[in-house]
Amino acid sequence: MMDIIRKVHVSAPFALLVEKYLDRFIKDAINPEIGLDASALDRFSYDDFLQTAKLLHSQNLSITFHGPFTDLSPGSSDPMVWNLTKKRYEQVLRLVPVFKPRTLVCHAGYEWKRYNYIRESWVEKSLEMWTWLSKRLADEGTLLTLENVFEHGPEDIEIIFQSLAGKNVGFCFDIGHQSAFSRTSFEHWIKVLGPYLAQLHIHDNDTSLDQHKALGTASIDFPAFFKLLKSIRSTPPVITLEPHQEEDLIPSLEYLEKVWPW
Repeated sequence: MMDIIRKVHVSAPFALLVEKYLDRFIKDAINPEIGLDASALDRFSYDDFLQTAKLLHSQNLSITFHGPFTDLSPGSSDPMVWNLTKKRYEQVLRLVPVFKPRTLVCHAGYEWKRYNYIRESWVEKSLEMWTWLSKRLADEGTLLTLENVFEHGPEDIEIIFQSLAGKNVGFCFDIGHQSAFSRTSFEHWIKVLGPYLAQLHIHDNDTSLDQHKALGTASIDFPAFFKLLKSIRSTPPVITLEPHQEEDLIPSLEYLEKVWPW
């Protein structure tokens, strides 16, 4: 199982990582995807982040970031909300040279019920935000990846990737979110946004909620999904496991090892 561990990342909010799991990540050589929520960005000092980064780098672990998202809106037409969102991303940018993450995952943030009537404005403000952020990340060698959450289908955010093609932006496909919230199949998502695919978030659910269950314990057809990916990619994208329960990590790794196509 050590071989599969080296090939993936495992998500952990920064506070939980440093207060409970850092020793295990280091001991078991687990590559972290570090969640940087508002609480962590405000609570921990620069030195706290620096010391953690040094420990992870000392073990040659690969690092990815997940940016803050709660109550943020990168496509907001309200200047105060948009600027607050940018301020949170600026806090993350301060840590990029410290951790040197391969990617920074942010939520694309389109919700039909909230933004359909101002879609043109939402696209314009989103492109302004992501153009600024992706350029700043490119200067540090980090790729910006935008993740689906509540989008009904890939067409909701396709224009973002089309407009930012070649500008250090990739697609992070969260198959758990697709299963729980999308109105279209993962096959359709990959058909439309596969050319931009750079990262995966993988976890399982029964389609009713975003449950973050262990892989292979609910309804997502991972063998078919990975077979499809293998048909369009000769190498894997960045892959992050997102277990919300500690006991789901090992079963997920064991299952992934069985279905790994590369």
